[in-house]
Amino acid sequence: MRKRVLTLVALAVLPFVTGARPASADHPDCSPATGTSTTAASVKVWLAGDSTMSDPRSSCPAGWGSQFDPLFTGDVTVVNSAVAGRSLQTWLYESNVKNTKDSAGECVVSPRTFHPRWQNMLDPANGMKAGDYLMIQFGINDGSRDCPRHVGSARYKDLLALMAKAARDRGVTPIFLTPVSAIRCSGSSAVGTRGFLTETFDAGRAAGVTVIDLHKLSYTLYNTLKLCPNDGDYTRGAVGAFFCNDHTHFEAAGARQIAGVVAKALRDQRIPLSSYLR
Repeated sequence: MRKRVLTLVALAVLPFVTGARPASADHPDCSPATGTSTTAASVKVWLAGDSTMSDPRSSCPAGWGSQFDPLFTGDVTVVNSAVAGRSLQTWLYESNVKNTKDSAGECVVSPRTFHPRWQNMLDPANGMKAGDYLMIQFGINDGSRDCPRHVGSARYKDLLALMAKAARDRGVTPIFLTPVSAIRCSGSSAVGTRGFLTETFDAGRAAGVTVIDLHKLSYTLYNTLKLCPNDGDYTRGAVGAFFCNDHTHFEAAGARQIAGVVAKALRDQRIPLSSYLR
C-alpha cells in the first residue's frame, strides 16, 4: 500500500519536474511552456498608399512597403495594401469615383461603398485587430486636376480622419505619412516636390494622429547620398541605382533605403511600434 501511494505522488510531481506546467487559472502569470506558440505578441502593420509604397509588379518600381517587413522581428507581419496610381479617394472607393465633379469641385463618389481592400481591413475576423498599426501615405496622385484621382484639400483631410477613426474604433494605432518626394535638383541640392503636406499635418493634429514627415526625410536622404546635381539621366550612377528610369519610382535598393528612413522615424519619434524593430 505504501509503495502505491509513493508512485501516485511521483506521477503528480512529474509534470513540474519536467517543466511541463499544466495550464491553470491558479497561475495567471506563468509563462507558456517552451515550444508553445502564442499570438499574444503578434502585431500586423497595415499599409495603405500608392506606388511609392506598394509591392512591385516587376523589378521596378518597388515601393518602400515591400522592403519594410524584414526590418521587424518575427512578431510583426506587414500587410501591404498600397496600390499604384491611387489617390486617397480612389484607394478607398475605386470604381465608384466618377469622372465628373460636383458643385464643390470634388469628384463624384456614387455609391459611397468602400472598395474590398478597405472592407477587408475592416473585417472583424481577418482584418485589423487591437494592437495593430495602420500607416497611411497618399498625396502624390491626389493633386491631379482630373477625376477620378483628384482630391481637394478638405476632402483629403476628411478621408484621413475617416480612416483614423475606423482604425481607432478597432484598437488600432493610425500613423499618417506625408508623400515621399521625387528627386528634383536645384543646383546641387535635392528639394521637395509634393503637395498635401499641410493637409496631412492638419489632419494629424485634428485627430491626434502621429505624422511622419516622409517628404522631408526623403529629400534629406537624397542630399545625404549626394544625388544632386542631376542632368535628368536616371539610368546611371547613384541616381540610377536608387530610382527607376524616372524621377519618382524606386529600384529595390532605393526602396530599402526609404524603408530604413521610415523605421528610423519610428525610433526617433518614439512610436511604440519601434520596439519591434530589429
